[in-house]
Amino acid sequence: MTEPLIYEISASGRIGVNLPQCDVPESELPSELMRDELALPEVSELQVVRHFTRLSQRNFGIDTTFYPLGSCTMKYNPRLNEDVARYDGFAKLHPLTDEAGAQGALALMYQLQTWLAELSGFSRVSLMPAAGAHGELAGILMIRKYHADRGDTKRTKILVPNSAHGTNPATVTMAGFEAVELPSDENGDVDLEALRAACDDTVAGMMITVPSTLGVFEDQILEVIEAVHACGGLMYMDGANMNALMGIVKPGELGFDVMHYNLHKTFSTPHGGGGPGSGAVGVNEKLLPYLPGPIVDIVEAPQAEEAAPLYGWVMPEKSIGRVKAFHGNFGMHIRAYAYIRAYGGEGLKAVSEHAVLNANYIRVKLHEAYHVPYDRICAHEFVLEGRFKGVDEVHALDISKRLIDYGFHPPTNYFPLIVHEALMIEPTETEDKVTLDAFIDAMLHIAKEAHENPELLRSAPHEAPVSRVDEVRAAKQLVLCCQPALPQAETD
Repeated sequence: MTEPLIYEISASGRIGVNLPQCDVPESELPSELMRDELALPEVSELQVVRHFTRLSQRNFGIDTTFYPLGSCTMKYNPRLNEDVARYDGFAKLHPLTDEAGAQGALALMYQLQTWLAELSGFSRVSLMPAAGAHGELAGILMIRKYHADRGDTKRTKILVPNSAHGTNPATVTMAGFEAVELPSDENGDVDLEALRAACDDTVAGMMITVPSTLGVFEDQILEVIEAVHACGGLMYMDGANMNALMGIVKPGELGFDVMHYNLHKTFSTPHGGGGPGSGAVGVNEKLLPYLPGPIVDIVEAPQAEEAAPLYGWVMPEKSIGRVKAFHGNFGMHIRAYAYIRAYGGEGLKAVSEHAVLNANYIRVKLHEAYHVPYDRICAHEFVLEGRFKGVDEVHALDISKRLIDYGFHPPTNYFPLIVHEALMIEPTETEDKVTLDAFIDAMLHIAKEAHENPELLRSAPHEAPVSRVDEVRAAKQLVLCCQPALPQAETD
């Protein structure tokens, strides 16, 4: 049975809320802002609740199904984190509260900065950036200011491998640099010969995602870092894939100068639906004076052993300045703090180990039915080709749509761009073997269906509330509102 739209259950005079009596003098509303033709539905509160609850039940979400969205790290968000973020002392704290009245919040941020720096081997961390791409921009702006302070203005290029996250070249351009793309070799690593040929005194630095979007850890990462440093450039690591590295590798100790973290990926704070995120950025001593600020620091040491230090805001000496209003997405900081506190050092290492194990388990189980172009031990995700020899009419999108019929959210489609018909799969550490096996079985069934009945895939999904849509047309002709269908007489 098709559920009625909210406009279809509208009835004149029906209301969902009673407004209180007006306690201020009434005035005329500006006529130029009034719209008589705005036909809003008239419905009760219960009808509204049922309507939106039904819509929510049609959605895929990490709380309802496996969500193998590669690169996005859609792991389960522990409810403990949510409980802590809702403590009155945090949730009701006004962002303009003075330092004396916000010592608890400042202490939490200071500790989180310290833990993130320790995990990654950096000197200091700023929590201000609001998302991963925002952290990228902050990092590249620091690199730009570092070279400008040295009078090295001829450095106008940033090297970016073709296996990087798509935001990397966009960030480079926004920061005023020229992005220079580097090819990958047959193993999926950066082509060292091409890198060394590109390294000259015009290179400001390099942005590289480790592990890469191909799901592999760069075998020659030390040589890559050495080559860029040798020509005077700085190394930026996109830390979006830190879920594979916690407790195993410290990027700062590898030689990276700056890196952003995605607290909404690695440290489980809510992810998807437009945010909010958090793109904290860590630096070594070289870039420490340029951190976006202010950052939290101890401004007065405790006078007695049992006393607490006094925390306050400190602006780094040569800071690139504020990159966000207030001090970042504080709710995300709380959740990340709770997550790290709950797991501890050994627990975070186990998170990465299980994320890597899960990804390799799925890869090995699927590599005969699907072509895996870089079929080597992967990190926390891997990429396969969503196409089959002799079945030219089936594409990655068809496989993804068919997965919906099996009750799974599709993987990332057509990314990274250097893999034809790419399907990027990331199981995360939070899924058990039973779930992984069910996903593997579904993928194997779909591979069999592709050979025996390709039209079944091309017309999927068949079990979803909405069937196949024209996604290209939907992107070009947006419908951003729901309008009631007019009676036929009014449309003639």
